[in-house]
Amino acid sequence: MREERKVTGSYWLRTAPGRSHPALAEDVDVDVAVVGAGMAGLSTAHELARAGLRVAVLEAGRVAGGVTGCTTAKLTAQHTLVYDRLRRTRGPEAARLYARSQSEAIEHAAALVTELGIDCEWEVRDACTYVRDESRAGELRAEAEAAREAGLPATFTTRTGLPFPVAGAVRVSGQAQFHPVKYLRALTDDLIARGGRVYEETRVVGLHEGGEPCRLTTESGHTVTARDVVVATHYPIFDRALLFARLSPRRELVVAGPLGDGPDPEGMYITPEENTRSVRTAPYGEDGQRLLVVTGEHFTPGTGDPRAGFDRLAAWAEQHFPGVRLEHAWATQDNESTDTVPLVGLFHPGAKHTYVATGFGGWGLSGGIMAGLLLTALITGGDRAWSGLYDPRRLKSVIREAPSLLKTQAEVAKHFVGDRLKPPASLDDLAPGDGALVRAGGDRLAVHRDDTGALHAVSARCTHLGCLVSFNRAERAWECPCHGSRFGVDGEVIQGPAVRPLERRTLD
Repeated sequence: MREERKVTGSYWLRTAPGRSHPALAEDVDVDVAVVGAGMAGLSTAHELARAGLRVAVLEAGRVAGGVTGCTTAKLTAQHTLVYDRLRRTRGPEAARLYARSQSEAIEHAAALVTELGIDCEWEVRDACTYVRDESRAGELRAEAEAAREAGLPATFTTRTGLPFPVAGAVRVSGQAQFHPVKYLRALTDDLIARGGRVYEETRVVGLHEGGEPCRLTTESGHTVTARDVVVATHYPIFDRALLFARLSPRRELVVAGPLGDGPDPEGMYITPEENTRSVRTAPYGEDGQRLLVVTGEHFTPGTGDPRAGFDRLAAWAEQHFPGVRLEHAWATQDNESTDTVPLVGLFHPGAKHTYVATGFGGWGLSGGIMAGLLLTALITGGDRAWSGLYDPRRLKSVIREAPSLLKTQAEVAKHFVGDRLKPPASLDDLAPGDGALVRAGGDRLAVHRDDTGALHAVSARCTHLGCLVSFNRAERAWECPCHGSRFGVDGEVIQGPAVRPLERRTLD
């Protein structure tokens, strides 16, 4: 029998615990309320506080405890094959603006690290996108040309620090990698020192934006009144802009461990091949050791078998880096917009004081910092040259992305209808640690059997839009394949867009 790889949780979160912040316990009135304390939310809140505004951050869990705390932690403007695609679909100027905005974000983060004296393992590295298939080398040549035309220091090469040959690679110099949680902990401390407020364990469940000011309501019943509201919750928790139709969730696995005596590839690498492989190293311990971090095996939440994905990813890491001792395993999640460009700006066509930041497609560190700069400019009456590129209301882009949008919605419809046609499981077949959908009293229930044999039953209908959830045994969580909401075995919300837990049920 296969021994399951234990999911230990994010290395970044385990090595930067930080101090806790209080939950919201009273009604408050501020200039700007930011929902979400990841890279996008805290970068925005910090910039607004630096501009002299009264800011409150509302986080359902812990600071940096969501997507930001589970990334590979590469801070780069080189985003796989984005520049040739942008050049073809939106023109050379869009590619230049994308490169400029992402590069300015990295430069801004570097300046903050110096200004605030942040100890976050900041290292300057080259970033490379590579392929091993000779038939795809032309794609890399085109990408290098497009990235260079967009203003990045990009070159095409067949020489890398990887322990295997490549058919081609795009190398962009002068990029960075860091410890994202240590960075955000320091940013949070400076935000509070500037008068900002940070509330953890405070789930927002309602937004009223019909008049001025805006009002947010929390699960505890408290209200936050603000002139402006920023929704930076990874996947927007409010659907009024219908952004759920333009976003597709993607979950990805991570394994990490001491590199041992093997050579350090000394760079940040990613390939679209092999269901994605992303590689970097980080400082580890005090004796000059390096931590190898490998990411890949992406899948839609609620589909596939993450256990097999962890096995494949670990086998790949151990094959190419024989001395590695893999001690950490976790998963991360992101959303990709149907035109592959993030959605940052006013929430919807009728919005005047509500803003959103989402759809970073796996590049939410540079994207989140960029969002902070852009949203602060918009809220304070300024602008950025690249605001139109990211504007969620971009109509021409919606027309261009129609095929991708229809494909995304077809997948949602397939799960919404098709999953209801699957035969239910039997409780007798449910092994300890597993979960499945069963039928009881004419309804479908999501049932988990824990290691002691006890059963935990909740409604199988996601509280977001009603799709049926599926069990992720590797992480012991219920996941919605339609929009990526995730729930614990007792129904509590782990990840939105859902804001309400799965209703607990009893088994007769």
